[in-house]
Formats: sequence, C-alpha cells, structure tokens
Amino acid sequence: MTPETILYCILAGIFSLGVSVFMYGYKSKHNTQLRWLFGTLRFITLFSILLLLINPKFTSETYTIEKPKLPVLVDNSASVVALDQSDNVRSFVRSLRSNDALNDAFELSFYGFGNDFGVLDTLGFSEKNTNIAKALQATNELYNDLVAPTILITDGNQTLGRDYEFVGDLKESPIYPLILGDSIKYTDLKIERLNTNRYTFLKNQFPVEAILVYNGTGTVNSQFVITQGTATVFRQNVSFSEENNTQTIAITLPASAVGLQKYTAQLLPLEEEKNKVNNSKRFAVEVIDQATNVLLVSKIIHPDLGAIKKSVTSNEQRQLTIATPAEATSLLNEYQLVILYQPDRSFAPVYQAIDNLKKNTLVISGLETDWNFLNSAQEAFNKEVTNQTEDASAVLNLNYGTFAVQDIGFDDFPPLKTLFGGLEVTIPHETLLYQSIDGFDSGSPLLATMELNGKRDAILDGEGLWKWRAQSYIATNDFESFDTFMGKLVQYLASNKRRSRLEVNNETFYYNNNPIEITAQYFDKNFVFDPRASLQITVINTETNERTVFPMLLKQNFYEVPLNSLPAGEYRYTVSVADEAIARSGNFTILDFDVEQQFLNADVAKLQRLAVASEGASFFASETEQLVNTLLNDDRYQPVQKSQQKVVPLIDWKYLLALIVLTLSAEWFIRKYNGLI
Repeated sequence: MTPETILYCILAGIFSLGVSVFMYGYKSKHNTQLRWLFGTLRFITLFSILLLLINPKFTSETYTIEKPKLPVLVDNSASVVALDQSDNVRSFVRSLRSNDALNDAFELSFYGFGNDFGVLDTLGFSEKNTNIAKALQATNELYNDLVAPTILITDGNQTLGRDYEFVGDLKESPIYPLILGDSIKYTDLKIERLNTNRYTFLKNQFPVEAILVYNGTGTVNSQFVITQGTATVFRQNVSFSEENNTQTIAITLPASAVGLQKYTAQLLPLEEEKNKVNNSKRFAVEVIDQATNVLLVSKIIHPDLGAIKKSVTSNEQRQLTIATPAEATSLLNEYQLVILYQPDRSFAPVYQAIDNLKKNTLVISGLETDWNFLNSAQEAFNKEVTNQTEDASAVLNLNYGTFAVQDIGFDDFPPLKTLFGGLEVTIPHETLLYQSIDGFDSGSPLLATMELNGKRDAILDGEGLWKWRAQSYIATNDFESFDTFMGKLVQYLASNKRRSRLEVNNETFYYNNNPIEITAQYFDKNFVFDPRASLQITVINTETNERTVFPMLLKQNFYEVPLNSLPAGEYRYTVSVADEAIARSGNFTILDFDVEQQFLNADVAKLQRLAVASEGASFFASETEQLVNTLLNDDRYQPVQKSQQKVVPLIDWKYLLALIVLTLSAEWFIRKYNGLI
C-alpha cells in the first residue's frame, strides 16, 4: 500500500473509534457491558465500510518451480516398419513415459509426425510421407521462448518438405536424434528420382528424366528399361562404380494416343540387392488433343504479367501468350480466353473484335486503367471515375457457388492498388471476393464473375497479383494454392460449357502417396449452391469390381471426399444426390508408389550434422540409456524458479463484506433480545 492509503486507513480508524465512543460512551443509557459490546460492533462496522470505500490494494507474491520442456518427436511413417524399427520405437517411447528421473527433471510432451505434425496418440507407422522439417519448425514455434531440448526419433529419411538441416536457428533448441536403423551400406541400385510432365499434347514428344544411383563397391552393369504394358519403349545399358555412382538419363517419348498413358520405369536389380522395391517406378502422362490457349493483352510492363503467366501455365494443359493491343486484334480467334490488363483507349480495336467474336474475358484494372474508356467499351460493369487511389484487401465470399473455391489465406494477402470508387456490376453475376478498405467491408466487388447468353466474363478491380503469389509462397513454401485458385478461375472463364446442377471435379490419375480428393458442387433449380443436399460417391474398382460408397462432406461452398484409403488401381465413380435423379460419373486411376520403402538404412550423416549444428548429440537405437543420462547430466537444463506477483484490491475480499453483515446482524439481534427495538 502507498503511504497515502495507509494515512487514509488510520484516519478511518480514528473516525470510526470517535463515532463509536460518542454514540456509546457519552451519555449512553445502556449498562456498561452493552455499551462496550455495541461500541465494538459499531466500530468494526464503520471501519470495515470505510476500508471498502478507500479500497486499499494488497500485493502477494507466489513462487513456482518450472521444469524445462522436453518435446519428443516420433517418426510415425511407414519407413520405420520398412527398416524393422517399429518395436524399438514403441519400446523407447514406453521407457521415456515411465522414466521417473526424466519425468522429475523435465516436462515431457510427445508428438508424432509424417505428412502432418500433431500430438502423439497411437503409433501405427502408416504415414505415407515424412516431413521432418515441418515437425522441427512447429516445435520451434511451440517452444520459442524456452530452453527446450528436443528428442527426434527418426530414420532421417525425409520425403516431403524442405531440408530439415536448415530449419530456423537450430542453436536455440538442441536436438538429440535417436537414429533408427544402422549406417551399414548395402549393395543397391535405385531410381532416385523420375521427372516427367503430367500432361502432353497429341503427336508431341514429352521428356522423361531419370536419376539412377548405385550404393556399393566395385563395378556393376544393369539396364534401364521403360515399358508400356507388355511393350518396351526404351532400353539402355548402364554401368556404375564406386566413384561413378550416379547417372542421369534424359529421353523423350512420343505421345501417339489420346488419354491416360501408363508406364513403368525399371532399373534391373542385381542378385545381391536387399531392397528391390526402389528399382522401379510407375508414372503416367495424360495425352490431350489440344491446350487451353489464353491471350494476355497489356500495354504496360508490370510484375503482374509474369505472375499471371506463371500461374496459368503451371498446368501443362494451358498456354498463355502476352501481346500488346496492336498485336492482339488479329490473334483473338486462336484463344478461348482473353485477359485484358489495365485497358485504356488503345484497347478499342480489341474490344470491337471481342464483341464480334463473343470471346470470354477477364479484365484486371488498376492505377493505369482508363475508366472513362472502359465504362463505354462494355456494358457489364462500370465505376465512378476519380483520380484518387486506395488499398483494397480481399474478403472471400463463402457463399460463392459458380465453382469450388478454397480459402487460400485471402485475409493475410497484401491489399491491391485500385482507384477510389465503388464498382457496380450491371448483369447477372456472383461476387467471389469483396473489397475491404481499412478493415471495413465496402460491399463493392473486388473479383466478380458474370455469365450472360453463354458468354463468361470476370472483373478484378485491383493490381498487385504478384504480391498475392509471393505471399502464398511465404505461407506454404510453394505456389500451388495460388496457382490452383487462378487455374480454377481460368478454367471456368475459358469454357463455354453449359452449367449443370451437379458439377464434379477430379484428376485423371493420382499417386497414392499424395492426397486423393474429388470435389463436387450441387445447385438448386435456380442455380444457387445448395449446402443442405446429401451427396455420396460410389467407387468401383474396375479390376476387382469391389464397390465402396463414401458420403461427401460439405466444405465451404463445395462437397469433398478423400479417397486415400483406396488401393492402387483403376476406378470408375458415380456422384449422386439423395432424393434427386441427378448423377455424374467418371474415371480415375491410382498409381502405386510407396516412397517410404525406397530406403535401405537411416540417413546417419545428416542426423549427426543436425545434432552438431544444434549443439545436441546423436544416438543409435541401442543407446537409449546414454541419451537419457546425457539429458539428465546436462547443466543447461535446470528447473527455473518463477515468481508471480498479484495485486488484490480489498473490495474483492468477500470476508470483509461477510464481517459487515455479521456485525450488523449481531447488533440487531442483541438489541432485539434486550428489548431495545
């Protein structure tokens, strides 16, 4: 308490005492015993009330002992089983949970990782990928401000994500890898990597690149063979030695038939090889008759142009050409979609040709857009002409139903530059993104799609898409989410196919170590997305005729079903709507590729480098006791005493209020008992 508060409390005590003495010590008619009793009760009552009015604050300090954190990261992927280490992992995790000395010294937390990272529930070793970098990065974020050593139980073979040797500042969190497997090198030939396009065009050549690796001593000979069905389409002799243990073969194969073409690449195994699974890989290429051609028309040079081209052409089914307005007029008939970037009066011939040919368009406006011209050149939308600029952030319309859109983090994207004023769309349309100005929803569209008389158009009222693509990479370490969003927009605009009440979207083929998902949208009779419908998908394996039915789950403005539980094979599917005579069918193929079975032993060298870089230590599965003793004897990991100071105002002290009630009640009952009331 402050000196001023103490002074007030003393004055309150003197005042309460004075009033009590005056009331019961000066000319009081009660006997001496009652005078003392009433005076004491009245003093307590008055003093307590005055203390509540003064409300002094008391400070209390508590001390706690906080043990250092010890996160344990456990590899839950299939490679642990392939290396015959699953029993070792289960045994070590049990020993950590039951080790009294370790639990007294540390606060243990167990996490599992494979494709994803999360609290460890059960060890099934069923994850089809290993992302060690994601697990280490998540751990750094969870224990950012703490001295927290990390036990990493893994074989070190990563199949997904960036290199885990370079995740953050490793010295902030010492890492203790428990290496699953051994460092013995077995004789092995394997296809380390196989690169090819997902799509190609009929009568073209598509590239295939294979990286072949040999582990062993001496010189060996083999053959690299690519087959399609029973036919051999490529064969080449290869030789390896201890010094020359890698070869890269780059070839081209002809695309002579439309549709999904499946191939098997094989590096013929040696007799003494222990692991022959990694000697072959299946791959597929979808041969299409023609590409979707997109024309991007721009008078100015802007970073958006490169970002748009990269996004559109990230799918090999689409090609994009950039042209000036003067060049574009004679080219329009060759393209299914025309992107008009910041039009001005030089675009007049382009708009005239678009009107004659009924071409679908995507208009992207910005600070260089001539809205006086644009308002007069088309009748789909208009905007008030001003010379002021503003920053417009994007807000996703969760009820958008024209095509399935996932939220790729629009709230975190930087704002686009646009001219001040509301955008008004005057024909039937749907708003995909709304404008948000300084955190307030303006109600004006930022991105809207339109469809009238079989012609599809869209308007994006802002420049700076290149920032969105860059932000997407920062958030996810790849451009895939942004490119997929742009791909869906282009796919919708480039097509004149009449909309159906049930739209289904799937890939022609999937690799079984990647997500296998099919999405669908269902619309009512007014073509409004219906989130209350009940959709299901029936999947039939065309080889075994095994039939499986899955319910499709609502996710924002579309329905989705994951199919990773299906084994490799060829399938046909039918999506149907309950109580409606509407269904859509299609086909897809799941290619078998178990990346977790490609390894013969642990990546000992990399895990040891990780331990050294983080100032930790590495141990093999047979050295679990040494690992525990190292942690217990390390002086860096000591309990920390923390103090917590609490300031409690007297008005929060309920006992004082109870005391006031008690004294007043006691005085009333005594008076009543003595006939004074």
